[in-house]
Amino acid sequence: MARPLVADIDLDALRHNYCLARELAPHSQALAVIKADAYGHGSVACAAALESLPAGVRPPAFAVASIEEAEALREGHIEAPIVLLEGIFEAGELARVEALGLWLAVHSEWQVKALLLHRPARPIPVWLKVDSGMHRLGFTPEEAIDVWKRLIDSPEYVTAVQLMSHFATADAVDDGYFRQQLACMRELAQRLDVPLCLANSPATLAWPEAHGAWVRPGVMLYGSDPLEVASDATRRLKPVMTLRSEIIAMRDLKAGEAVGYAGRWQAPRTSRIAVVACGYGDGYDRHAVDGTPVLVAGQPAGIAGKVSMDMLTVDVTDIPEAGIGTEVVLWGQASNGRVLSVDSVARHCDTISYTLLTGVLPRVPRRYLGLGT
Repeated sequence: MARPLVADIDLDALRHNYCLARELAPHSQALAVIKADAYGHGSVACAAALESLPAGVRPPAFAVASIEEAEALREGHIEAPIVLLEGIFEAGELARVEALGLWLAVHSEWQVKALLLHRPARPIPVWLKVDSGMHRLGFTPEEAIDVWKRLIDSPEYVTAVQLMSHFATADAVDDGYFRQQLACMRELAQRLDVPLCLANSPATLAWPEAHGAWVRPGVMLYGSDPLEVASDATRRLKPVMTLRSEIIAMRDLKAGEAVGYAGRWQAPRTSRIAVVACGYGDGYDRHAVDGTPVLVAGQPAGIAGKVSMDMLTVDVTDIPEAGIGTEVVLWGQASNGRVLSVDSVARHCDTISYTLLTGVLPRVPRRYLGLGT
């Protein structure tokens, strides 16, 4: 019998979340971000699921972080345009960009020079990245004006130039810095008369004024709420990944007895402890504190003791039906319909959902649901 740990990927939920992004930004095109293997969900399967949506609803393009991620999609027969969000990492990649029919972000002077010296056989759509305040990648607004002129003056090599930037605080309640970035980009776009792509997941969910010609939903596609405070929109998101396992052993403890490495958790009373097949060797976060939530037989329970490489332990004293073979959901939706959000688990691990989802390791099999939709 196989180890019971599996990551169930609900492709119907993925399609639902993408359609929610489109509904929230009805006048924008929605660039589906599937970098990092679709945030750990499987990029080819997720792209194929989104491409199965009806014409006029399916994504007009996907976005990834590297040419290797784009190649994996092309090898998986994904034909839609693909944007390289970080552009090329060396000039030699431009031949592959051209061969794969990719769209290219440029954020540095050397990338612009390499592109114009390469002289592709067909013009490459370019997304000009501007640093509006994130101070990570991109040209300053003043630099961007000069770069934009050079790009549009080379129509035989470059086409469909658009502006893009990234918000540093779109998820925050305090909107002061967000509005500074937005004003900067609006002014630049108006000056150049060029389309804008600004809205990441939090801006797509919470800031209609930032939607522009394109939005680029990322983590929201996978059912995670990126906002500091939940909203009506985020409450409509559906979890795509359910990390699911089973109890493989039971232990009865007397009051005061300890569990696991360093004996961090000690039984406050006579307790029943369930051993679950999942650990940090599967990508579950070792920093999970005592009480980190799980669902056992669809009922709330909490981790008791440090996470091990292949196992973790859960206090099931108040779940008398728990036994060997009982379902344990680490995050996602239990068989009885109860949902444990990955965001809640992340907070108990002092991290964010992105790290949990992308951290699920290859030894955890992905099981895709909703393939025929």
